[in-house]
Amino acid sequence: MMDKNAHTLINPQNGNLAFKLFTFEDNSPFDHLQRLNYYSLIWIKKGKGTVKVDFSEYYFGENVLLAFAPYQPFLLQTKEKIEGVVLNFHPDFFCIHKHQAEVACNGILFNNIYEPPYVLIDEGAKNTLEMVLEQIKIEMQNPALAQYELLISYLKIFLITASRLKDQLQIQESKTVLDAKEPFILQNLKNYIELHFKTKHSASDYANLLNLTPKALAKITKTHFNKTLTNLIAERIIIEAKRELYLTNKAVKEIAYELGYEDEHYFSRFFKNNADVSPQMYRDTVGFARAMGQQ
Repeated sequence: MMDKNAHTLINPQNGNLAFKLFTFEDNSPFDHLQRLNYYSLIWIKKGKGTVKVDFSEYYFGENVLLAFAPYQPFLLQTKEKIEGVVLNFHPDFFCIHKHQAEVACNGILFNNIYEPPYVLIDEGAKNTLEMVLEQIKIEMQNPALAQYELLISYLKIFLITASRLKDQLQIQESKTVLDAKEPFILQNLKNYIELHFKTKHSASDYANLLNLTPKALAKITKTHFNKTLTNLIAERIIIEAKRELYLTNKAVKEIAYELGYEDEHYFSRFFKNNADVSPQMYRDTVGFARAMGQQ
């Protein structure tokens, strides 16, 4: 039986979900741990609750857009009814890594380990996003010539609108805390992680670089990022590993070595503990082998 609230495109090559738009009127789609092999954008229009994602927990209210990357674990907990709309898309349908220059949502909306996985939607963005979703719905109900290309265009508008919004909020937030000492430590920590995550894997490495005690740095990290430094480093390594598994045909052993792991089996265990799937399974369900020659 077809759900009138859901519109789905299936990849004809493998029968998997390619693109989906659906509305929800309670928490049931998200009340158990989700680890999806596609991107998920969840717009909460009514209600509030908490979202557990990776190693952290955040409060959310109305008009919040949650954004999750493939295999990123998340769970919504609510004490009241929530309503909203969801946009799902598989990397085979649209790869944010390959289209970074056009869309620039990677590192802002998705795979941003330093910010909460959501953005507050203001009135201007709300109108744009509503209009785009309406067009997507019409297009999916009446498929015609070049449907795929048109849906990709609408998806790009949606992603760019949300990314701009989040980017602006981050700029505003950084301006309000410039006079404090801790933001400089936080900025240096971000810079050091980006520079050294392939070679320095322990929290104490970064405490040494910042001339802080591990305990002092742990407190700052937990306060500002809502996660431990060990979690932060692990998330950064996993994001890079996923990117390599998706975009290249490098052997897992080679990717492990480039990320500072001499032992491929140790790296595979580390990846599975954090992503809940093996590197090979990630590649098979999300990555390169199936993305060859596709958009």
